[in-house]
Amino acid sequence: MTIVVLGAGAVGTATAWYLRKAGHAVVLVERQTEAAMETSWGNGGVIHASEVEPWSQPGMPMKIIKWLGKENAPLLLRFGAIPHMLRWGIEFARNCTPQKFRENAKSNLHLALHSLKSLQEIGAETGINYDRATRGVLKIYRSEESLDGAERSTAFLARHGLLYERVGAERCVELEPALKSTASTLAGALYFARDEVGDCNKFTQGLAAACAARGVQCRFGEVVQKVETSGGCVQAVITDKGRIAADAVVVAMGSFTAPLLSKNSIRVPIYPVKGVSITFARADWDTAPSLPVIDDSKLFGLVPIGDRMRISGSAEITGYDTTPAAARAEAIIGNASFTFPEMRRHFDLSNSRVWAGLRPVSPSGTPIIGETRIRGLWINAGHGHLGWTLSCGSGRLIADLIDGRDPGIPVPAPQGVVASRGA
Repeated sequence: MTIVVLGAGAVGTATAWYLRKAGHAVVLVERQTEAAMETSWGNGGVIHASEVEPWSQPGMPMKIIKWLGKENAPLLLRFGAIPHMLRWGIEFARNCTPQKFRENAKSNLHLALHSLKSLQEIGAETGINYDRATRGVLKIYRSEESLDGAERSTAFLARHGLLYERVGAERCVELEPALKSTASTLAGALYFARDEVGDCNKFTQGLAAACAARGVQCRFGEVVQKVETSGGCVQAVITDKGRIAADAVVVAMGSFTAPLLSKNSIRVPIYPVKGVSITFARADWDTAPSLPVIDDSKLFGLVPIGDRMRISGSAEITGYDTTPAAARAEAIIGNASFTFPEMRRHFDLSNSRVWAGLRPVSPSGTPIIGETRIRGLWINAGHGHLGWTLSCGSGRLIADLIDGRDPGIPVPAPQGVVASRGA
């Protein structure tokens, strides 16, 4: 069977890998000249089952309203975006009940653990160098109330396979000495030893090369125009360079999945949420953190990736704009400098890469994986802030579904656009 995969980000490239391993003829189409040059380029860098909780959680709708117009808000909704996302927003609010929040978090956890295992297997098979680090992740809290609340939520996920340890401020400094100067502000932390770090861009480009070496036809610099169908079945993909006949098509274009499939009268409930990251060289910052630290109160993550440091932590609903907002970047830098005062001495914005990408967020906060009402037309998108974390597991999952195999894990619940069986 000839299967065309649209989008060579982490999710799409992993999909192409697993479909090729299953014996299919695979064509991978990407508008950029290389893999992972959009949302997969500058994400936070952490593969973390610890962050599987969706943004659609109890109390979030009121928080978003309270944060309207505040540049330093953790999740900023621009007024201009409101008219374009009302339906999505209503569906998002419906997913903010305690029961749905727990169900969606548990679904993400199953896929995240499956994905971590799949990522490790791919790494062992291919030998891709992607600055992998396996020391875990530390999430710090500044009040007992917030730490207790986080542990209650984490304890629920621990019943389904998440491993964690609650630690005090002194242990935080033992795990990450760079926290010593601000240890007096800490109530403690949750330590997730199983979480990993890696450069998503490096991994995905290495995996794309491995795909090509195994016979995947990689067509970079080619813009998808539409999916051609007839009689309720997929026929081909039309690009700016011609027609590619297909027995099946997997759309893994992140936030751009929705506008593409609207041409086929398929509404995909995915909305882009812009994230900002700042990447800079560790250089002579000898006391820089060697452990990824996520600060709950300041809402940022500082992650060492190879010889670089990356700060991330912004979420902005502003349509498809990918321009990094200076105020958002400054807020992230200020927050990171509070927790790590030494950073100011070693950080130079002019020598840093300020980047923005669009997280493809579904109302439930879980990915949309399955077949649409058009036979042979599949979706693997909507991974939100978990694209890097869920990518390999999602590619493996959809390959299993296409071939009718039991994936061995629960399939994310359908969201109207895919069939109830997940296929």
